[in-house]
Amino acid sequence: MTMDDMISTRRAALYYEKADGGRTVCRLCPRGCSVAPGGTGVCLARRNDAGELYAINYGRVTSLNLDPIEKKPLRRFHPGSMILSAGSFGCNFKCPFCQNHHISAGEPESGYMAPDTLIRAAISAKTGGNIGVAFTYNEPLIWYEYVLDAARIAAGSGLYTALVTNGYINEAPFRALLPFISAMNVDLKGDGPFYRDLCGGRREDVLRTIRLAHAAGIHVEVTTLLVSGYNDNQNAVDEAARSVAAVSEDIPLHLSRFFPRYKMTGAPPTGAAFVTSAIKTARKYLTYVYGGNM
Repeated sequence: MTMDDMISTRRAALYYEKADGGRTVCRLCPRGCSVAPGGTGVCLARRNDAGELYAINYGRVTSLNLDPIEKKPLRRFHPGSMILSAGSFGCNFKCPFCQNHHISAGEPESGYMAPDTLIRAAISAKTGGNIGVAFTYNEPLIWYEYVLDAARIAAGSGLYTALVTNGYINEAPFRALLPFISAMNVDLKGDGPFYRDLCGGRREDVLRTIRLAHAAGIHVEVTTLLVSGYNDNQNAVDEAARSVAAVSEDIPLHLSRFFPRYKMTGAPPTGAAFVTSAIKTARKYLTYVYGGNM
């Protein structure tokens, strides 16, 4: 996609404020990036052009595939079905263990797909068992304007919509999106220091997202990636399971093995035996616990 294409397909960003010196302050996520003219936020998806903030990822699709719903992972939401899965680029976290860093940490090749085109593709895929659209692969909440538009159309077309997300969004924009979302898998990555030191965020904001989604009647599942040397211990698993159970003991928790990726290629994979024991620990608090990447 050329620069002219990017300019023609961008959309005015929602949830931002103008500041001195032509800067814009993004209010989509808790980072609150103050963006200078010509710059982008940490997420790489929102750019300041002459004192106005634009979503430069609008309609830019880097990945599109018909996946089993269990791959999201959503184990208890219409199991056995398929879901058309779409992703863009960028992320508002900077995790050194990212499994999809090729699209989350840069601007890979993409093609433009209008929201109604995506939904027509999802409807056509019903013959292959498709039940809706999942926004996934990179962080969908920074694809906010596009996801909101597409999810509205999907909801009006009788399709389910799913988010596979880090859950890092402010309350007002999330509440505006909630009526059009059917299911979510939210990453609960670790404790407070884990979020601060590895992701660049705050755990309490992610927990708020989980609580809000559950209270709104959305089907919620949670994933914790057990990263070698950081949260691959029973205390961390115990804390994650307790936190999820405090919202509802019926929220499914996925405990996934880490494999060396991105900036952590020297770390060993999570031991399969530990994941098995971690599942037993989590089941003290939760009804549904699953192992991932096993």
